[in-house]
Amino acid sequence: MRYFAPVLAALVAAPLAAMAIDTGQPAPPFTARDADGRAVTLAALRGKTVVLEWTNEGCPFVGHMYASGVMQRLQRQATSDGVVWLTVISSAPGKQGYLDGSGVRAWKGRTGAAPADVLLDPGGALGHAYDARTTPDMFVIDPAGRLVYAGAIDDTPSTRPKDAKTAKNYVVLALRALKTGSPISPDLTKSYGCSVKYS
Repeated sequence: MRYFAPVLAALVAAPLAAMAIDTGQPAPPFTARDADGRAVTLAALRGKTVVLEWTNEGCPFVGHMYASGVMQRLQRQATSDGVVWLTVISSAPGKQGYLDGSGVRAWKGRTGAAPADVLLDPGGALGHAYDARTTPDMFVIDPAGRLVYAGAIDDTPSTRPKDAKTAKNYVVLALRALKTGSPISPDLTKSYGCSVKYS
């Protein structure tokens, strides 16, 4: 099981507790609506590698990834390799990071974000199913539907854009390992960031 490690406590607030899910097991199934109101299901994505990225544009740990351009490049590269990259927004209405459909379209225009889709989870059902605690919080699901990576996006808890460019990116390592058939190491890491703004 993985554990949440608080980083920069003024910005990160979540209890220290074991995660509810683990790697090597079937990923929790889900149905969620995207920014255009379309239903997206994990079952329909069977046979594809899926990345889930929890985001909150008001969180500086997210902001440095997008300000650096690193997150957008990862999204584009993964998509070009046939990966389905799903950005998830679990902020509740009235909370930091909440976006509706039009807000998502404006956000993508501002940032150049390039996921395959953006899932809106204002009630938190998807976030709680994956026990997502921080933004960013990252999950990789293999074509067989197993959760194969969970945790931080990289090894550098920072809000400085330049650090995102030099950090060891765990999602890149996981996707590379899946592509080559190599073991994924690490498959569990300590996530860092702002707490997910659930209702």
